[in-house]
Amino acid sequence: MSATTTDFDWLELQKQAHNEFSARVAAITDWDAPTPDTEWSVRDLVRHVVSEQQWIPPLLAGLSLQDARRELRPLGPDLAAEWRTYSALATDAWQSTPLDSEVHLSYGTVSVADYLSEQVSDVAIHSWDLARATATNETLDGSLVEAVWSVFAPQKETLEASGLFASPVPMEDDAPLQSRLLALTGRDDR
Repeated sequence: MSATTTDFDWLELQKQAHNEFSARVAAITDWDAPTPDTEWSVRDLVRHVVSEQQWIPPLLAGLSLQDARRELRPLGPDLAAEWRTYSALATDAWQSTPLDSEVHLSYGTVSVADYLSEQVSDVAIHSWDLARATATNETLDGSLVEAVWSVFAPQKETLEASGLFASPVPMEDDAPLQSRLLALTGRDDR
């Protein structure tokens, strides 16, 4: 029996994903280094993840995309400090928002729980990207990997078409789950 997204404590996993990303941010020595996201440097990758966190508090507060956009300020040059700030603000927002309430996103209205699992998955995958770029420990927490797999595996056919990830990488069915997850999102950890 495979796990579904409802089988996980996504609030705890959000904290775990942020801890994973924080550890990799702390290891950055070259902000211009390439990442597995071929168009992005380390700086671009961290800026992307920080920007995603900026949106969370205003959207969870019920603002529309247009109103939330007015709430955002440009990120400063110290992206490690910006990460710490917006990671804490996002974590607080997740903790104080009922998971069964709704949030308005660019592609429609979804439950906060669905948005949370999407965000946890994004931060987890980018934690691995940052680990690879900084030559640090690439192993992600096993519970986090299993939870993110429960989000992405059912979307296998639509992930590539979404444009969010590169084409899946061929991977053996008996490969470790983290390797299969990364392959599904267009990453090769070999």
